[in-house]
Amino acid sequence: MASSVSTLAADPDCTTGLCPPLKASSLERDQAPSSSTVPATSPVTTTNTSNDNVAMTAEPVKQAESIPESKESDPLLDASTFTPPRLEESEGWRVVIEFCDRCRWLHRATWVQTELFLTFPSPAIRSISLIPLNAPETGGRFRVWVYNKNDQVKLAWDRKIEGGFPELKILKQRVRDIISPAVSLGHSDVHSTKGTKH
Repeated sequence: MASSVSTLAADPDCTTGLCPPLKASSLERDQAPSSSTVPATSPVTTTNTSNDNVAMTAEPVKQAESIPESKESDPLLDASTFTPPRLEESEGWRVVIEFCDRCRWLHRATWVQTELFLTFPSPAIRSISLIPLNAPETGGRFRVWVYNKNDQVKLAWDRKIEGGFPELKILKQRVRDIISPAVSLGHSDVHSTKGTKH
């Protein structure tokens, strides 16, 4: 195990030469020695130009040791064994949020994404994708789509049809009604107002 090495060097901002020397950062611990040895650098000498003529000499700086080769044989760190997620084959529901990027609605889309993930954590919702749109014909668009595992899709919100952005409480109810109608949303639930007009 390599020991920590501290190196002293003159403070480059010191104009009097009386400042204490700086400590260089310690080298990494618990690293295996490198197979090839790199020679240490030569000592560094700094001379003060003020009246007291103080000279300081630093210890040689050791080169950082190489990363242990044992990580290369670890299957958890072998990228060739990784399997990318296939969202179209996942068991859970997926949500897609389309938004007009020309309108600078990225922050609104990520806010809706975060709120839906907090209300419907995995496995209720497997993924929420954001799709920025820049074409003239998609100007002002903000849509929320819900896909099931068979790629059947339902529209939960469209800004132009609804006349504005979704209130999160209402959007959560619509998503809930699609993916799991029996689940209560607690304080985000609104009692039915059928038969009443305001």
